[in-house]
Amino acid sequence: MKRFVILGGGYGGLTVAHALLEGELPDDTIVVLIDRMPFQGLKTEYYSLVAGTAADIDLRVAFPSDPRLIVTYGEVTDIDLDAKHIQLAGQDPLEYEWLVVALGCTDKYHGIDGAELYSNSIQTFSASRKTYLALNDVKPYGQVTIVGGGLSGVEVASELREGRPDLNIRIIDRGPSILSAFPGKLQEYVSSWFIEHEVEMRGHVSLHKLEEGSLYDLNNPSPILSDVTVWTAGIQPVALVQRMNLPKDAQGRLIINEHHQLPDYNDVFIVGDCASLPFSPSAQAAEGQGKQVAEVMQAIWSGKTPKLGKIKLKGVLGSLGKKAGFGLMGRTPLMGRVPRVLKSGVLWMSKHHFG
Repeated sequence: MKRFVILGGGYGGLTVAHALLEGELPDDTIVVLIDRMPFQGLKTEYYSLVAGTAADIDLRVAFPSDPRLIVTYGEVTDIDLDAKHIQLAGQDPLEYEWLVVALGCTDKYHGIDGAELYSNSIQTFSASRKTYLALNDVKPYGQVTIVGGGLSGVEVASELREGRPDLNIRIIDRGPSILSAFPGKLQEYVSSWFIEHEVEMRGHVSLHKLEEGSLYDLNNPSPILSDVTVWTAGIQPVALVQRMNLPKDAQGRLIINEHHQLPDYNDVFIVGDCASLPFSPSAQAAEGQGKQVAEVMQAIWSGKTPKLGKIKLKGVLGSLGKKAGFGLMGRTPLMGRVPRVLKSGVLWMSKHHFG
């Protein structure tokens, strides 16, 4: 049997698997999905896991059950593109006919001394569980610091405020304000929510070092004291992709052609946070790529030339606790109850494999 191997059961990898199984899979081909966990973790909702407002079982999505699908669990340690095999920790090499690399991302620490050692991550299910324990072991009126004022940082700060109203919470960023990539109207709305709910905001903070209980700003000689620090200040492709000696963009993501393939290895597709795309990494982008990878394979198996349209992103939604939110649909900002309801609907669709 020919193996179509998918590395990573996240938004992109799982979309590829579903789309292939829903289409015409050749009789001599089987799909192999490899992941560390026996389920997909809904990463866009990890902020609620770390805040303790959602149980981890609510953020799990079962992998599909299909006789044409083999699910394998393990840690991918290496890929030999020339020999066409994958190395899993403690297992024999696995050969493939076609490969999808959808392994996601890891934190980017920007060379800041001690950042990885003394901060907590939300990039994996396992890391989010550990961060939940750290945050919820903070004593009443303790201090929590969230580094990074983007979408993830805002959602962690607001959800934690709802889950632990006793805590002192601050969010810091290198820029002048939170959500710098969003229109000013949305920035002002979220800032007002933070002020109303007593979340401290600090801009123009240039961190150069973290220690146990302290963060150090180049612009201020006094340390920023913190019982627990959560890192949401940037992402980069996983270490395995970082090690690959192939053309990459300025963010370290692999350059791909119009069919999401490596230019020199057309049997290998790159999906999600590891791929160089004309827009920011997101679950939507990964799912859009996943659907198109399946289209490319269906065309190849049918002896046709793949013809793909542009991936269209529907917008961005963020939550401020369970009752308020914000969003951007095209150039239209959304604020208040409606974007929060919309995000809940998106979560329901993700759980039921509707994208």
